[in-house]
Amino acid sequence: MTEPTAPAALCGGTLDALIKRFDLDETENLELVSVMGPDPVGVLRTFTGADVHKAVYISLVVEAIGLDSHMLFAFAAPDSAVPHFTLDSVHAQGNFALHLDLIPRVELATNLAYMDEVYAPLTPVAEATRAIEGMSPAVLTMRQYAVMSPWMLVQRATPEAFAQVGTAVDAYLDRFAALAVDGVQSPVSLDADDLAARDRRHREVLFSADVDPVWVNVGRLLGPELTERLRLELAEQ
Repeated sequence: MTEPTAPAALCGGTLDALIKRFDLDETENLELVSVMGPDPVGVLRTFTGADVHKAVYISLVVEAIGLDSHMLFAFAAPDSAVPHFTLDSVHAQGNFALHLDLIPRVELATNLAYMDEVYAPLTPVAEATRAIEGMSPAVLTMRQYAVMSPWMLVQRATPEAFAQVGTAVDAYLDRFAALAVDGVQSPVSLDADDLAARDRRHREVLFSADVDPVWVNVGRLLGPELTERLRLELAEQ
């Protein structure tokens, strides 16, 4: 059996840990086929559970264009203040990249206690990961930064640096898991209905091709219909 690549092992191992930790049930496993040929280039897998409302894993691997991309989202309930977990691990055109975050469910500037409860425990690991030799900031637009959290790790990495990011991934997953099980204890400025409405609007922005240019690239690979299928799997509650 072929050994998984570093990005596949990182994201796949995190998915396995999430499934085991929350006893998730797989509800969909869809093979992804490119417009460039008949052979599969990836997979969409969707899971549900009691404490994790929905988890979505998308893998795209195309050796011909040097793409090895793996993405995982774990969504809390729409009416919850628990942040969503996200991990991207990528090797593309000779470069490794990491995107790791807990996506806030309320405005942090007006919910200081929430920010301290949810994110303060991640500050040391975020700072340490950014300081790893061989790490450098990835290039994102200001709009992309604005829709995530300040604790987002979005880095390019040398092979040696990428091999060290597992500690950060485990820490962010552990923080998400604790919040998913115990709930957010701090009072927040939105009630359940408002949380769900904000989450719906936020996810439409997060997964908009107007905000994230990755969807244009995915569209070239998979075609518009399948690309929209993936986008909606992430955007819809």
